[in-house]
Amino acid sequence: MRGFLASSTGVTCAAALALPLAPPAAAATSSTPPATSPTARSEAHAPGGTQSLRLAPLARDRAPGTAEQGLRRQDVRQFSLVGVVWDSPATELHGRVEVRTRATATGTWSGWQELETHNADHAADPGTPESASGRVRGATAPLWVGESEGVEVRVRASDAPGTARSGPAAAPLPTGLRLELVDPGEAAPPPTNRARSEAEPSVLPARTALPARTARPARAARQRAEPHAGARPAITTRRGWGADEKLREKGFVYTKKVKTAFVHHSATGNNYRCSQAPSVIRSIYRYHVNSTGWRDLGYNFLVDKCGNIYEGRAGGVSKPVLGAHTLGFNANSMGIAVLGTYSSKKPSSAALKAIARLTAWKVGLYGMNPRGKTYLKSGGGNLYRKGRKVRLNVISGHRDGFATNCPGKQLYAKLGTARSKAAAYQGR
Repeated sequence: MRGFLASSTGVTCAAALALPLAPPAAAATSSTPPATSPTARSEAHAPGGTQSLRLAPLARDRAPGTAEQGLRRQDVRQFSLVGVVWDSPATELHGRVEVRTRATATGTWSGWQELETHNADHAADPGTPESASGRVRGATAPLWVGESEGVEVRVRASDAPGTARSGPAAAPLPTGLRLELVDPGEAAPPPTNRARSEAEPSVLPARTALPARTARPARAARQRAEPHAGARPAITTRRGWGADEKLREKGFVYTKKVKTAFVHHSATGNNYRCSQAPSVIRSIYRYHVNSTGWRDLGYNFLVDKCGNIYEGRAGGVSKPVLGAHTLGFNANSMGIAVLGTYSSKKPSSAALKAIARLTAWKVGLYGMNPRGKTYLKSGGGNLYRKGRKVRLNVISGHRDGFATNCPGKQLYAKLGTARSKAAAYQGR
């Protein structure tokens, strides 16, 4: 997927808060993201970790703002996901970012793989505490490459999308370019406290309705009165995919309701096995928090190509947790990311079924028809000005709220199928 300028037709896809946020335990409190050494960062977040390597000019012209930067081939500690970040989230990276990696198992180098360049489409809404924390960076989409121990990267500037060139006349690159190499580590061990373990299962089994003792009175009454609430599907919890809860900010932030589900693709590539999905999610989680500076994983839910559903941002799967997934429309919505890149590859029928089951249940809790329309107020973006009420599908693609290619042409084309299936699961 190729990105577009916000002033023209869009930007690429890859990731609104109303309450003050405390800085995360693992993040610095200065206004500029720290240049943490790879060793220190890895030790702070063991198991797993992030190596952050500063890029250097590759061309002969080594003046500031040179149009080509990167790293020559080098050995590094093991990692499985890569991304590039830079100082200011307000600065666009106009150009091409490519990486080569050496597989740990075989010692062979991959071909050049392109990273999606974006920094504005998956994010908290403008002016919110999460976006204004001073810790947020500009970033490409992350790319899953599997277990690797060697890397090479090149970033080439361009004057416009699709016109990359490496000469000094090209537009300058953002300042502070760094390569982020993420090791997802192993899943965290289960809690030793038995009561805590029972309260936080690895998988929430499918259920027709929330038990009355865990639902708020108003919600329980709404569920009894509303016949069109789909059954809750099985959901792998954060404990189930091995989230390190020390990484994210403490506490939770909620919106009022869930009126719209925005469907995304993670743009991390399709070269993963479903058994690796928890590792992919742990890597995205680290990238969102440690590398881009968000308070937690940006998406509310994730779905793999085998149709497994995973809890995303912490706060409770049945609650209206405020995410950072669709800039301008995070309030009163939820974000669902299908793991993979679906610009040219079609999504699996299992993934579409999972989207339908998840949305039938979650938007059904708030009386929404998956085949219907609703209105959301824009928090600001490149399609709609701040404060404008926008009519959207209850199940929308990311591109419906922001000028982006997300969730990819092939996945976006299947959203009508997901709407129909979700409505059927609600008994409509």
